Amino acid sequence: MNNNIRWNLGHICLDQYLWIRTLTKEELLIPMKCNEWFGYGTSPSQFTAETPTFSQLIPILQQQPRIIQEKYQDRMDEEFAPTEMGMHTIEQVLIRTIFHEGLHMGAIQALKRQLSKEQHFA
Repeated sequence: MNNNIRWNLGHICLDQYLWIRTLTKEELLIPMKCNEWFGYGTSPSQFTAETPTFSQLIPILQQQPRIIQEKYQDRMDEEFAPTEMGMHTIEQVLIRTIFHEGLHMGAIQALKRQLSKEQHFA
């Protein structure tokens, strides 16, 4: 696999915020530099000492639903100019990003299974 668990967690978090920002044109809720580490086409080989650690990513992910709910709960159906994927409401972005999150959770599970096998045979 091209990426590790840490990358997948960072990507899940970044993806949701990026699509909301793309739609609403509002300030990104996490540091833009995260795109350099976790954006589409990146890999763990691009991590630096500044890249959030696994332990730092967990609370960011845990807080994300609350942050999005507080900021957008009354705006789920608000119409925006459509993204290149045709999404024009925050609700549509959340549906897409939650599906996308599931794909990356599958990758995380596969990585965990592989690590477990390697430790078992070591």
